[in-house]
Amino acid sequence: MAEATIRDVARRAEVSVASVSRALNGHDCVRPETRDRVIAAAVALGYVPHAGARSLSMSRAHAIGVVLPDLHGEFFSECVRGMDREANRRGYLLLLSNLHNDESKAATALRAMRGRVDGLLVMAPHISAGALGRALPESLPYVLINAPAEFDSRPSLRVDNVAGADVIVRHLVDNGYRHIVHVSGAEGNIDAQERVQGYLAAMRAYAPDIEPRVIEGDFNEDSGIAAARRILAGSEPCDAIFAANDMMAIGCLHELRNAGKSVPGDVAVAGFDDVPLAFYLALTTARVDIADMGARAVARLVDRLEGKETPDGGELHRPVLVARDTTARRDH
Repeated sequence: MAEATIRDVARRAEVSVASVSRALNGHDCVRPETRDRVIAAAVALGYVPHAGARSLSMSRAHAIGVVLPDLHGEFFSECVRGMDREANRRGYLLLLSNLHNDESKAATALRAMRGRVDGLLVMAPHISAGALGRALPESLPYVLINAPAEFDSRPSLRVDNVAGADVIVRHLVDNGYRHIVHVSGAEGNIDAQERVQGYLAAMRAYAPDIEPRVIEGDFNEDSGIAAARRILAGSEPCDAIFAANDMMAIGCLHELRNAGKSVPGDVAVAGFDDVPLAFYLALTTARVDIADMGARAVARLVDRLEGKETPDGGELHRPVLVARDTTARRDH
């Protein structure tokens, strides 16, 4: 579909092109009712003025578009909580959109934000660098979260997934565990890929005599349950499970305990992220300060929108070990 033009807005609002231009550029000579009609037409058509100008309606609304892979789960709720906290402090509203882990919907979701928001926060670890680059609108400032490393020169924030995996594997080996199975995230997800890379490198460094083993999951609790069942049904040794996120680790905990296994007596379990529920389940994990990362993304975007000098490059956030009962040191 062709992008809306200023003439389309003029026809819909039943005014001249010059009136549209004056209304969207904030001229005082425009009557309030005319301005409102022009703004309504521009928003309805998704029209974004050229030359980087922003819709007057959105400038007044102070709206930020947030595009996430999913809106379900503790990780995303914590991230949005941090975003909302900072956006509220800075006088902005959030408009959320869900990609449903579908790369084909990226361009549609981002295009739908045009004309409605001042800037974008985009978390799309499951989208390839090429597809993400094509989907990002040129007319809107943005900050990327957990995007492919190819975007590190742009405004972005990423988790150091390799370092997070390293700290978990080293902790498990130091506590006496050797046969560590990794339950990964979905194939094609950059976070999942980097955590696998970190796990494999750490196993080579700290347990070089042990063959690494990776079972693919999808970052959801059910895939953790399925992975634990597969481990229990198999004959390969396993004294520890390192899941690529806390929700899969929680699924593993649930299934192991349902099967009568002691955690960590029979099998230790560790996760990644440190969602709030991990504390109550005494789950060892690599802490990503999720809410603060969301808040930092908003702060960087708003600073850009308000003309403040901001860095263009990426920020790499290194997770820290949070050792809890599920990986207590072995006595033997």
